Amino acid sequence: QVQLVESGGGLVQPGGSLRLSCGFFGSGFAIYNIYWYLQRPGNQREWVGYINAGGGTDYADSVKGRFTISRDIPKNTVYLQMNSLQPEDTAVYFCSAINTRTRNQEWGQGTQVTVSA
Repeated sequence: QVQLVESGGGLVQPGGSLRLSCGFFGSGFAIYNIYWYLQRPGNQREWVGYINAGGGTDYADSVKGRFTISRDIPKNTVYLQMNSLQPEDTAVYFCSAINTRTRNQEWGQGTQVTVSA
């Protein structure tokens, strides 16, 4: 059983930065692809980016050059570094893990990010 716990959200001014963490609790961290999504009020969840089991990353066009995903394998943690934040980045951010062997998918509970002056 895998559990994901996001943390690091909060209130930040436009132009500021935040780093979100996704703690992975369970076994097999190295064989999971980890995804970040955001969900604005009243909208569907949107893909932000991922880091795959091999360490490769990709990002949505809206965050390319501003957001960076990394991982610390000994700590079973994936990070979402968000720079140059804008009000439109305000959302609940979720991480999700997909087992590359079974394709099982797990979700975290989300963490709120609010960008406002």
